[in-house]
Amino acid sequence: MDRFAVVERALRTAAPPALTDVVKKALREHYGAVHAELRLADYGMRTLQVVEDVPLTAEPLLIQDSPQGRALRAPEPVVLTDRATDTVAIHLPVSVRGDRLGVLSVTLPHQDQAIGLLPELEDLCEALGHAITVAERDTDLYERSRRATRLTVAAEMQWQLLPGHSFRRREFALGAHLEPAYSISGDNFDWSVSAEHLTVTVTNGMGEGVEAALLTNLAVSAMRNARRAGLGLADQAALTDQAVYAHYRGSAYVSMVLFRFELATGEVEIVEAGSPRAWLCRDSKAENLIFDAQLPLGMFEDTHYVTEHFRVQPGDRLLLATDGVYEPLSRAGEPFGDHALARSLAANRLLPPTQVPRAVFHDLASHRGAGPLEDDALVVCVDWYGREEHGDAAG
Repeated sequence: MDRFAVVERALRTAAPPALTDVVKKALREHYGAVHAELRLADYGMRTLQVVEDVPLTAEPLLIQDSPQGRALRAPEPVVLTDRATDTVAIHLPVSVRGDRLGVLSVTLPHQDQAIGLLPELEDLCEALGHAITVAERDTDLYERSRRATRLTVAAEMQWQLLPGHSFRRREFALGAHLEPAYSISGDNFDWSVSAEHLTVTVTNGMGEGVEAALLTNLAVSAMRNARRAGLGLADQAALTDQAVYAHYRGSAYVSMVLFRFELATGEVEIVEAGSPRAWLCRDSKAENLIFDAQLPLGMFEDTHYVTEHFRVQPGDRLLLATDGVYEPLSRAGEPFGDHALARSLAANRLLPPTQVPRAVFHDLASHRGAGPLEDDALVVCVDWYGREEHGDAAG
């Protein structure tokens, strides 16, 4: 049995909290590593936190200003040679189907030997990413390691609903982020892929704190229940509308936009029920997509929802954003608004979709200055490739 198979088996059979120890031991014994360290990206995607049993004993690293942070964002591992010690430090992203969880840093002797190991180490990081995702069902270690500070109860509820920060397959790639990451309450994004469709939803529940999180949790759970029952997009909205109205009787409601992409053709169904808005970037031009603004979910009993349609083309980029992105004011009292968002999309058009949401939030922070956001804000970016343009993508 080759060494990678040995390591992969060790990861599959390890106790959930022991994955880091298993990887470090395997890298020493089978690859000759002199040092190894696993860091996970924090919820705000600003720092990399060491995975350790005692939290916050090691200093976090800034994603924006460290070799490990470059590795989290770059298409290739970051390799740094120390000629004085004849060692090579390799920083590799740990990912699951395009969702980059963190970075594994490995120090190896001898440059020539290290470069030859890169493909095998990348496979090891993919196996580690899958192992972490499974282990999180049974241990709090990895969730705790991601926290640069304490989450509010509402944010805890919201993060448990979210599918991840990004996802990729041959037809598309997408990325998402929300702020303020440690106190988010009412905004939510969700996605699901079947053999025929990609479904993406953005939800904005009214209110603040735990009450907003409870409302959004009900709406997202009802929407998933309808989707998993095989209902169409309009019926998913209707069932969610009924569930929210039955509980709140119109005193609380959610805005939601639902997109369902047909993977084979790029045909898209949409239900816009409230405020989340969409942009289409095509041929270097950004256009605000206007759909029929139907009633928010749960406002009235037995609301009827209808779908609209359009088609995406290979090379298209879609961006969805909630009100919290548009409304923050500059020092001069001007909202971020459509014009600033369009400029941000143009300025960041060459970034991959996984990095676009954070880039938009960076531009939003520059617009409004210091201080926390007063409202939840959420950005989802979808790049459409189509089935004829790309082969299968690595996870």
